[in-house]
Amino acid sequence: MAMETVTHRVQFCVIGGGLAGMCAAIAAARHGVKTLIMQERPVFGGNASSEIRMWVCGSPHQLETGLVEEFRLENLYRNTYVNFSVWDSILFEKVRFQENLISLLNCSCLSAEMDGSKIHSVTGWQMTTQQFHKVEADYFADCSGDSVLAPLTGAEFRLGREAQSEFGESLAQKEPDRKTMGLSCLIQARETSSPKKFIPPSWAYTYPDDTHLTRRGHRLEGTQNFWWMELGGEQDSIHDTEEIRDELLKTAFGIWDHIKNHGDHGADNWELDWVGFLPGKRESRRYVGDYILHQADVQSGGHFDDTVAYGGWPIDDHHPGGIRYDGPPNINIVPKTPYGIPLRCLYSKNIENLWFAGRNISTTHTGLSSTRVMATCATLGQAVGCAVCCAVKNGNLPPRETASEHIREIQNLLMDDDCYLPDFRREIPEICRNAKLTASSGDPESLRNGIDRELDGNSNLWHCRTGDRAEYDFGEEKSIGEIRLVFDSDLKRPKLNVVANYWLQGKVFTPPSTLVSAFELLADGKVVYHTAGNYQRLIRIPVDIRARKLTLRILGFAGQQDSGGVFAFDAQEKRKN
Repeated sequence: MAMETVTHRVQFCVIGGGLAGMCAAIAAARHGVKTLIMQERPVFGGNASSEIRMWVCGSPHQLETGLVEEFRLENLYRNTYVNFSVWDSILFEKVRFQENLISLLNCSCLSAEMDGSKIHSVTGWQMTTQQFHKVEADYFADCSGDSVLAPLTGAEFRLGREAQSEFGESLAQKEPDRKTMGLSCLIQARETSSPKKFIPPSWAYTYPDDTHLTRRGHRLEGTQNFWWMELGGEQDSIHDTEEIRDELLKTAFGIWDHIKNHGDHGADNWELDWVGFLPGKRESRRYVGDYILHQADVQSGGHFDDTVAYGGWPIDDHHPGGIRYDGPPNINIVPKTPYGIPLRCLYSKNIENLWFAGRNISTTHTGLSSTRVMATCATLGQAVGCAVCCAVKNGNLPPRETASEHIREIQNLLMDDDCYLPDFRREIPEICRNAKLTASSGDPESLRNGIDRELDGNSNLWHCRTGDRAEYDFGEEKSIGEIRLVFDSDLKRPKLNVVANYWLQGKVFTPPSTLVSAFELLADGKVVYHTAGNYQRLIRIPVDIRARKLTLRILGFAGQQDSGGVFAFDAQEKRKN
């Protein structure tokens, strides 16, 4: 008997369930696109999941908002004692219980059926059910990191490091090669109240003194997460993964043996709590799109007409030799400002219906060293999800045509979903632009200036206290279908969503104290919405009301203070059938 094949017909199929794939799938589904996500692991989150445990990094200049901020705020509210299973559950529920979204966990994509230069279907093997899943779709997004659809479809891709001459990159190699950044198996340690012994496995590497760990700080302090335990950049980062994993495990147990048993590292009361057996990967195949982002774009601010996301992480290029290289493990060059990433980097140059997001977008190796971090990848995924929505809405257009003819629509959709785009300003609904806006204190005009974060020294906040009101007077009765609010989630707060190690006096997570936690909305003086339990930044409230005046009343903040601020207060007119 043959194994059963289950066939799915959707509009959009996402391969890969890291943050990029999650955000692509959720964004499309929330905007009405019938979507399926195929993830080969038992959990969502990719490098951020409990299987790998890398924290979610992004731009040090401007914390990313949109869906990735929604995930992080949910985590600060529910995961107060920083448990990775709770974090996994948050990511799981965001996908599993999203309307219009089918999820296939433990399902590895293994083949694709083509119709000329378009993908007709992909097929995956789900090991838990022992079933094949065939997915037919109008659009596909490869967010797998390793670009699994590239060899399956003939999509153009790059692998390795470019020569300096190709893009004029001063940080590139004189000659091109196939070397990449390496892989890491992270470890986590836990502080206890008494000394703990560690006996290493016989197969672990031995590091008898600190001369074997040149330039690799390894004391248990600060945000130490042993990222520099890295190997594989001089091998094939896909096909040699099993061999690289074995070497990383020998390294990881050997490093912990060194910390515990070779010299004074202040680790007497520490014990090894967790070792990752699934390597976290930094680089492999990169797709070729209509534009290839490179060093100059990262360092000059990346000003593009078709910007749909942004980066800001340093050019953080790791030496391919990893821990076996005696010199510095990486270079670290911080861009002066966040840089835009164009939509042309997020769809295939030669496959008509293929999008991609994550560390596999269309960049050079040097560009990738900045764009690869997960908060940036999440915003790229959300951009792809919104772009697919616009493609579907406008008649199932191919990505290139969608990008050229509907870029403003995509950008407005992203900004309305609280995604920041450098050099762009969110459009304000007409009824709010034309209304009279007043407040019980302070200047409320920031509520409709289209900038929902502090920028260039301007707070862009309506500063308010408990009990304050802001009110629109539309001049006549209007039919309102949705109210949109953006509260201050303190985008300057510490950015880590998890901890690297578990201290005896551990960190406790809480929602940002600046958030408005309690508020109500009034239509012509009558309360139409009330909550005392908010912990999110972007709030959308569907309503069905007719009113001349719409009022926001602040009732409390998440912290102990009685003052804070609001970035946006919008009302959308109800659409006529």
